[in-house]
Amino acid sequence: MTELLAAITLVVISLLAFLLMTDSDDDNSGGGLMEPALIPIPVKKESL
Repeated sequence: MTELLAAITLVVISLLAFLLMTDSDDDNSGGGLMEPALIPIPVKKESL
């Protein structure tokens, strides 16, 4: 019985760790924090 409980606990912890690693915020897959896009802003040059 103890071995069965240990095996179930190991599987649950492994699945939880896998889900936490695959759902990180640093990628652009499904929400979360996304890196800002750098868009060039046109600037008028002043002639002196």
